[in-house]
Amino acid sequence: MELRDHIVQGIKFLKSPNFNIRPENLAIDLLVIHSISLPPKKYGADHIEKFFLNELDHSLDPFYEEIKGLKVSSHILIKRNGEVIQFVPFNMRAWHAGESSYKGVDNCNDYSIGIELEGSDDETFDNAQYDSLCELTSLILKEYKLIGKKNIKGHSDIAPGRKLDPGILFDWDRYLKNV
Repeated sequence: MELRDHIVQGIKFLKSPNFNIRPENLAIDLLVIHSISLPPKKYGADHIEKFFLNELDHSLDPFYEEIKGLKVSSHILIKRNGEVIQFVPFNMRAWHAGESSYKGVDNCNDYSIGIELEGSDDETFDNAQYDSLCELTSLILKEYKLIGKKNIKGHSDIAPGRKLDPGILFDWDRYLKNV
C-alpha cells in the first residue's frame, strides 16, 4: 500500500458525498476503529458501500427504515475478505464518530481517521481483516505521525455509553503487536 494525496493507492476509491473540510486549527492525531454490518450481522453484500454513498435501497431490509436519512461515511471500510475501500481522503472530515470526545476535545471527526470493519460488536473478525487493518494502520502511522499507537481507539472509547464497537471480541493485542 502507498499513500498519495491522502488516498491509498491500489485499492477501490468510492467518493462519498458525506464529508467536509476539517477545521484548520486541528491536526489529525486519532485513529478510530469501528465495526458495521448492514443489515446487522449479515455480511458480503454491498449495503455498507451503498449506505456511505447515500444509495442504499431502504426497502431491502426492515432495519434500513431506522437508518433512513442518515448521512454517514468513514475514511475506510475493510470487508470480511480483507478488501479495503476508501470513501473519503484522509485530509477531509468523514462523518464516522458522531457525538464523541477524546482527551477532552469534542467532535472527534474533526481530527480523526475512521476505519470501519465489516462485522459486529459481538462477533470475531476475520484474519484477512486483521492483515489489511495492520498494513493500513502502519501506512497511516508513517504518514500521520501525531497518531501513534497510543492514539488508536475504538468507537466505544470516544463515545462511551453510546457505542460498543468494535466490540469485546476485537483482538486489540493482536492488532497493536502487528502494527
